[in-house]
Amino acid sequence: MADSSFDIVSKVEWQEVDNAINQTSREIATRFDFKNVGAEISRSGTTIEMKANGEERVKAILDVLQSKFIKRGLSLKALDAKDPQLSGKEYKIFADVKEGITTEDAKKVAKIIRDEGPKGVKAQVQGDELRVTSKSRDDLQAVQALLKDKDLEFALQYVNYR
Repeated sequence: MADSSFDIVSKVEWQEVDNAINQTSREIATRFDFKNVGAEISRSGTTIEMKANGEERVKAILDVLQSKFIKRGLSLKALDAKDPQLSGKEYKIFADVKEGITTEDAKKVAKIIRDEGPKGVKAQVQGDELRVTSKSRDDLQAVQALLKDKDLEFALQYVNYR
């Protein structure tokens, strides 16, 4: 019997990110506490920029964005927000949307699978993803459960389950 496998990736659904940003923009346009504070949110590439005339207001925009991420099923681990910076008369927060597993993170996950996972499960790094193979599908499900319990600093998705 052939080996079963799945890939571990860290991808972001960009349409959902845009939807979360648009919902945040609509909410800050209509909320009373954001009136006349110059509240704005925009995305350029993988960076989301939030602006307001006060540090507390720009933090509130980030809070609204995070709630929209959760409602849209996006992981907050994919959102890397910096501290508020004063730029002229307004405060800005830049948040990067992280995508892909770095080689060292993939090696960490492979080590966890090797050390704590079921015997006979192999993990190999392939670019920005990790392929996990085993003869038993139950072992692959055990690996998924093991990784869900670990508190990793990046979001994981499981694709190409064969």
